[in-house]
Amino acid sequence: MIRSLSRRIVASVGFEVNEAENGQEALARCKAAMPDLVLLDWDMPVMTGIEFVAALRAMPGGTRPKVVFCTSKSGAHDIHKGIDAGADEWIAKPFDEAGLRAKLQTVLAS
Repeated sequence: MIRSLSRRIVASVGFEVNEAENGQEALARCKAAMPDLVLLDWDMPVMTGIEFVAALRAMPGGTRPKVVFCTSKSGAHDIHKGIDAGADEWIAKPFDEAGLRAKLQTVLAS
């Protein structure tokens, strides 16, 4: 449900959207064609969002995409952990369309 909502919102902002079932698949897609934006969950199958971001940022060209965590973890410690791993921003779940649009506008403006 959240992926479906996220997909619709990200597409409406003007991005071409590709989805992955897990972090490993997402990393493979990034290797094939580095995206401009990555919206990911903290808790994913195969590899966590933290592991994914660290691996992405270590890849050639991996510093380019803006990375936004969608997570139910909203404590300061968790937010800092995500940002330290290489995320640009985060949004707490559950989120609504207006909240995600505003977060994407902020991230894209930076």
